[in-house]
Amino acid sequence: MTKAKLGEDAKGVYIIAATPFTEQGELDLTSTDSLTDFYLEKGVTGLTILGMMGEAHKLTEEETLKVMERVLARAGSTPVVVGVSHAANHHVERLSKTAMEKGAAGVMLAPAANLKTDDQVFNYYAAAAKLLGPNVPICLQDFPQATGVFMSVAVINRLIDEFPQVVMLKHEEMPGMRKLTEVRERAAAAGKRRISILVGNGGLFLPQEMLRGADGAMTGFAYPEMLVQVCKLFDQGRTEEAEDLFNIYLPLLRHEFQYGLGLALRKETLKRRGAIKSAFVRKPGPALNNADQEELGRLIARQERRLSGVA
Repeated sequence: MTKAKLGEDAKGVYIIAATPFTEQGELDLTSTDSLTDFYLEKGVTGLTILGMMGEAHKLTEEETLKVMERVLARAGSTPVVVGVSHAANHHVERLSKTAMEKGAAGVMLAPAANLKTDDQVFNYYAAAAKLLGPNVPICLQDFPQATGVFMSVAVINRLIDEFPQVVMLKHEEMPGMRKLTEVRERAAAAGKRRISILVGNGGLFLPQEMLRGADGAMTGFAYPEMLVQVCKLFDQGRTEEAEDLFNIYLPLLRHEFQYGLGLALRKETLKRRGAIKSAFVRKPGPALNNADQEELGRLIARQERRLSGVA
């Protein structure tokens, strides 16, 4: 099946997919299938696999290929973006080209850790873009909280200017809404190419980011249907309804966003929703205790009560 490639007009929700494991920490490909089906049933526009919250850094190369092949086969015509971040360009090139050969829509690439200057950031991405060539769409992942790399508006716009294959920015700097505005305003003022901007950070600031020019979300909240519905409402100009709906989910979204524990909470929620069999986070990684489990259950119950009052 020929799949469409990622373009600068992309919008909606490209869900960051979790990577399911068994209770023994092995890949659970059956749950990979059921999780992919779950995301598709909730109406996501696309999937993004092998990201940081997908525990890509904990997978062997063989496991990475297995997950990639399984999701690409299961997703059908739905676009799949593959995370290929790595300090070594050779690894980025090999994984990216394999992904595209197998039907990926594009790749997501974060900068190598601890690059300090605009020139260093630019040169890293320039080298990668030249290796991959013009036919591999690239999503720039701007996530300084994890990478330690600050990507200035100037270097983002320079990469957009010089490499047409840069079609998307995953915006995750926090606080970063002024930066999102600057990317949009500087590009418009200079008549530059407009690329897609999807936001991360669990979707914690999604309504505000949509109002500042984001095109959707690329994050992994365990209730993707909320992200989908909010983005659709914004597209329709129904901003107040979008924010009202978002606010119903906000307590649980905020709870899931906790650094150090968020992935365990997300996986447990996905387990409770029947999407995966086990909430295991591969070591080193967090695990929930009894108090964490009870707290999550209470928040889910409160959310369900509020949603039932809206229906």
